[in-house]
Amino acid sequence: MGDSEAAADEFGPPQSLFEHLNDLRKRLVWAALAVVVATAFSFLFAEQILNFLLAPYTAASNAAGGATLQTLRPTEGLETFFKVSLVSGVVISMPVILIEFWLFVSPGLTEKERRYIYVFVPSALLLFFLGISFAWFVLAPAAIYFLANFMPEVFKTDWTGQEYISFILRMVFWLGISFELPIIVYFVARVGIITADMLRSQWRAAIVIIAVLAAMITPSIDPVTMLLTMAPLVVLYILSIFLARIGQRQFERSMEI
Repeated sequence: MGDSEAAADEFGPPQSLFEHLNDLRKRLVWAALAVVVATAFSFLFAEQILNFLLAPYTAASNAAGGATLQTLRPTEGLETFFKVSLVSGVVISMPVILIEFWLFVSPGLTEKERRYIYVFVPSALLLFFLGISFAWFVLAPAAIYFLANFMPEVFKTDWTGQEYISFILRMVFWLGISFELPIIVYFVARVGIITADMLRSQWRAAIVIIAVLAAMITPSIDPVTMLLTMAPLVVLYILSIFLARIGQRQFERSMEI
């Protein structure tokens, strides 16, 4: 058996550009369908989720009877309701999204590497929910308390539903996505796009990008909240360097075959 035939057995038959695009379309359709179904399911619990998201605001404003949010436009409450349901649907459907992503990239992997799905999906989910937990239990209380009690003798804390819920959802969701950085870096290194040396040499630029990302996730001028956001991202970047080294070595070994 020739080298090309052996490679075909190991990687599977090569796909044309049209087949790649068609496969991408199918994966996106299944992922979108999972989001739609999960979002529809989230409609049933949107009110409970909204009340749950109010917990940091209630604690920060010391509202014994529970805090409420203003709506300044006729459709603002409905828009916030749908936004909460959509983000909840994306979170619930994340396992399906990750599986569809894996199924899309798996044709370019060897038969042995395809078994990594049993590591990839659980690890990505673990990091995603770890990021959500960190944002909810550490960042959100600190940020909301600071903002709600900033110069109380001058400013009256009475936020609108859209602004507050968007703030919380952006912080929690995007930090969860950011925590998946090590997994993404590993697979990018595994296909030979980046190397560990590249990441290590660009650490200064990475710190700046992390600072910008932290500012986008938690748009607060509170330096404590910014540092709390940056700290785990810096640790994840360091972890990404080690994982990139592993992925790089695996890529180099595959090129030698």
